[in-house]
Amino acid sequence: MNRRATFAMTTTALLCLVVGSSASDFPAQQKSLKEQLVGTWTLVSSNQVRPDGSKLNEFRANPTGINVFDANGRFFLMIASADNSTLVSIRSETNAEEDGLIVESIAYYGTFTVNEEVNVISLHLDASTFPNQVGTIQKRSITSLTADELKYSSPAAISGVQVHQVWKRAE
Repeated sequence: MNRRATFAMTTTALLCLVVGSSASDFPAQQKSLKEQLVGTWTLVSSNQVRPDGSKLNEFRANPTGINVFDANGRFFLMIASADNSTLVSIRSETNAEEDGLIVESIAYYGTFTVNEEVNVISLHLDASTFPNQVGTIQKRSITSLTADELKYSSPAAISGVQVHQVWKRAE
């Protein structure tokens, strides 16, 4: 075999190898933090810690929640007590004790932005079940983010209380 034939065969073999390789064989582009957040997340835990280290149980034991981020920069969040078993009345007919149980929830929505350099989500609240939050910007510091788990904390927003939440990606 002459050099030209050997070169042609080698070139053809290399070309076939490159063309035959799948995209997964090449390093994937890292998604932006915003792209990684997009989706629906369900609450795993929500812990509120006072400045003295004591815990505040704002949503009682085992709260439930949903946190949705869309690709257009909108979000929705709701967290509620999982145990409303003591609630026996119809919502419009609750007694004072039951009204206190209903308040053990929060919901708000609006737009969000992400500061990729410092791993911070800024939530711009358009509406909230707590009216004094409307129009505010709340920050969440992402402490960990994988394909299936999101952990973040918020600075002392409620009388020095810091909130630490863990979310898992909804299936």
